[in-house]
Amino acid sequence: MKISIINGPNLNLLGTREPTVYGNQTFEAYYETLKKQFPSVSFDYFQSNVEGELINRLHEVGFSSNAILLNAGAYTHTSVAIGDAIKGIESNVIEIHVSNTFAREDFRHTSYITPVAKGLIIGFGLDSYRLGVESALHN
Repeated sequence: MKISIINGPNLNLLGTREPTVYGNQTFEAYYETLKKQFPSVSFDYFQSNVEGELINRLHEVGFSSNAILLNAGAYTHTSVAIGDAIKGIESNVIEIHVSNTFAREDFRHTSYITPVAKGLIIGFGLDSYRLGVESALHN
């Protein structure tokens, strides 16, 4: 099983950015833990603050990964292009959010990804990624 994790803007700052919302752990440290928890899974990880690079990565892994865990960050609420990219690939995409976006500002209640994703995992901190892996393995 191959699972690609794609993180969008500002997620490179996990561990230091708004720790009351996102926690104190870096994604890189969490990623190492995730790989140890699921040794039978072949993971790859990509992060970019640039919308076009996220789309290029979706195109790159969207025909070879069994699943993609996508946390598009703020692009979730603004990017029709990322939604369209998901429509154009074969891999199942699971939308991931560290925080509960519905408990935040109103503009975060709209997603251009949810309608084209296999599912949505939201608000469980970094553990949202583990839940995404479990979903990909069992569905």
